[in-house]
Amino acid sequence: MKPLQTSSGDLNADRRADYAEMLFASGDHAAAAELLLGALELAPQWAMGWFRLGEMQEASGRLDLAAQAWAMSLKLDPTDRQGAALKLQLIGKGPVATAPPSAFVETLFDHYAETFEEMLVGKLDYRFPEFLEHMIRKAEPGRFRLALDLGCGTGLMGERLRPIVDRLEGVDISARMLKKARAKGIYDALTKADLQGFSHSGDKPDLVTSADVLIYIGALDGLVGTVAGLLADDGLFAFSVESLAGDGDFALQPSRRYAHSDGYVRRVLEANGLSILALEPTVIRQDRREPVKGLAVVAGKAHAA
Repeated sequence: MKPLQTSSGDLNADRRADYAEMLFASGDHAAAAELLLGALELAPQWAMGWFRLGEMQEASGRLDLAAQAWAMSLKLDPTDRQGAALKLQLIGKGPVATAPPSAFVETLFDHYAETFEEMLVGKLDYRFPEFLEHMIRKAEPGRFRLALDLGCGTGLMGERLRPIVDRLEGVDISARMLKKARAKGIYDALTKADLQGFSHSGDKPDLVTSADVLIYIGALDGLVGTVAGLLADDGLFAFSVESLAGDGDFALQPSRRYAHSDGYVRRVLEANGLSILALEPTVIRQDRREPVKGLAVVAGKAHAA
């Protein structure tokens, strides 16, 4: 992701910040940080500027100074649209969180919306919706009455679901992503909502999908419990996670996405009355020319006794 292109509100400060970015791109991280610090003297209330300073200090190896910059960003913007708390956690200077700040996820995808498909499909070789669709068709060859696409984004998963569902509804935290999805005309309804506090009323879906979305939720218990509660009997929950290499249930990665272990996914599904019908290792996408390994899962809700 490129840095968020926000203005400090001060033309001179912005000019210095632009020069700092040029220095940073050339590899002179320490000099870039010094120049950006000068810009922040002119615009001390610029939360995004402090966050970017933290990134520059981190790149130059000065983690204590990075932590100070991120703490200032968080102080100036307690909603944490920049995700400073996650950066602090990653360098051991902040508390461990089980989910990212909602404002960070919303801001990230609002920023990313215009180039989302170009980057994800064109450059990161994202083909997961097609892979998950095949798994769904194998688990349930027939049609679905109502599908709920959680974290629908611009509708990449929805495009694969539309031919096999009678009604398709999408949910996403980003208004700009929903605007892109709406323009495709493939969803019968679209709702802006945060999956961390998500609820659903109305008819129970017999299919719920969440493709490449749970990477922005660490502890899965709440969302899986919600999905299990809203699914119709014999309904399917199809989703992906990034694979955790190492011990533990889940962990925040340097990408500021979460990875989950196979065992944790299995335990959370079982605890909420969902049985695994298929679980396959796969490559979710590329990242910095390296494959991002993950798990594709289709789980079923047993018919109530």
